[in-house]
Amino acid sequence: MVSFPGQGHVNPMLRLGKRLAAKGILVTFSTAESYGCQMRKTNNNLSDEPTPCGSGMIRFEFIDDAWDYSKPGGNDLGLYMQHLESVGKQVLPQMIEENKKRGRPVSCLVNNPFIPWVSDVAEILGIPSAVLWVQSAASFSCYYHYMHKLVPFPTESEPKLEVQLPAMPLLKHDEIPSFLHPASPYTMLKKAILGQFNKSSPFCILMDTFQELELELVEHLSKLCPIKTVGPLFKHPKLSSPDGEDFRGDLLTSDSGVMQWLDSKPSSSVVYISFGSVVILKQEQIDELAYGLLNSGVNFLWVLKEPSPGTSYLPVKLPDGFLDKAGDRAKIVQWCPQEQVLAHPSLACFLTHCGWNSTMEAVSIGTPIIAFPQFGDQVLDAKYLVDVFKVGIRLCRGEDENRIIPRDEVEKCVREATSGAKATEMKENALKWKKAAADAVTEGGSSQLNLQAFIDDIVATCTAEKFKKAGLQ
Repeated sequence: MVSFPGQGHVNPMLRLGKRLAAKGILVTFSTAESYGCQMRKTNNNLSDEPTPCGSGMIRFEFIDDAWDYSKPGGNDLGLYMQHLESVGKQVLPQMIEENKKRGRPVSCLVNNPFIPWVSDVAEILGIPSAVLWVQSAASFSCYYHYMHKLVPFPTESEPKLEVQLPAMPLLKHDEIPSFLHPASPYTMLKKAILGQFNKSSPFCILMDTFQELELELVEHLSKLCPIKTVGPLFKHPKLSSPDGEDFRGDLLTSDSGVMQWLDSKPSSSVVYISFGSVVILKQEQIDELAYGLLNSGVNFLWVLKEPSPGTSYLPVKLPDGFLDKAGDRAKIVQWCPQEQVLAHPSLACFLTHCGWNSTMEAVSIGTPIIAFPQFGDQVLDAKYLVDVFKVGIRLCRGEDENRIIPRDEVEKCVREATSGAKATEMKENALKWKKAAADAVTEGGSSQLNLQAFIDDIVATCTAEKFKKAGLQ
């Protein structure tokens, strides 16, 4: 399993790795060494030797990307991705050959988006490959139809063209994944993610969603591609190493006191605010959010992280005197255990950037949403959370909106999401999706059956190959 070195990619891939290992598979988890060394700091139990995990084993072997983030251009994602591909295409085959010599031949390569070159390595070596799609089926459909030119998308001459895709609601120009819009500055990310659609079709596309959540669309896409929904991956039981610690992909350790603070608050009284591991808001927007939250009168837990070292982003700060005014109503942290926070009874709703990992966690735990998307698939996820799943209300439309959301709008939205008829309706819908998610990952559920079918396919392919080499039919 080879993951793009980003927290939003590593986490679902590692969750899948643990699920496969639990069913008797030996999994080798890999990503770039520059990320792997950070993983070791938060996981004392990572080993390059097979470690028991459920009925199987998991081991960690990282690709030595020899990348220094502190050097000039060290945070240029475009340069880094070119470098990783160049190094990875050399190192990954060597790693696979070495594992074969040690009696553990690789029978399947799994990668996630942004590193489509892994599929090239698999094809050259004659190894079956699969992809873990870490966004929604709706997002996959957008990229698929765009790549194959099956429906019109916005162009420079028609930038506000609406998009109608099969089994999906009509999308405004700012509701498609923003990388596909002609005005998007993220051309390199667009190229990377579309690169996966240029490859020869993998024998399976695993999706971290569940069939019941995007039912009609999954049924449609299944006629076009070999899709298997296996999520929500985080909902499966945690699998610990022999020392009792769980394998984690997070790079930051949770601030102490978060759960105790939540324990001290009444039921459904706390708004949780987090914008994931990538989104950085402008200082002016932070100020407006802060005063909007303060004026709403609610309790709130806010994850305010520092920008990555070496980036051009300046650290954000809260307005002067803000914490004194908020008092015990506010808890500000660098990081926290999001799954536990979302499931806490004191939580009322989640103000989120609508990344797919956060979306899946919130929907599957039954937490209503205040949608604050910025770019990429976040704008599409917000559309679904508000208009399709009906578990959220919208606070902004993303970067394309190009405005600072003022404090009075923040206050109004927070009040609406935490009390009154709209809050009740969202919570009722959220609890319905929570049950559907739980059913999908139980024995006999759609995601469990799909995961087992994927394993059966790998085993069948391996067995057929062994018979072929032995000259048997």
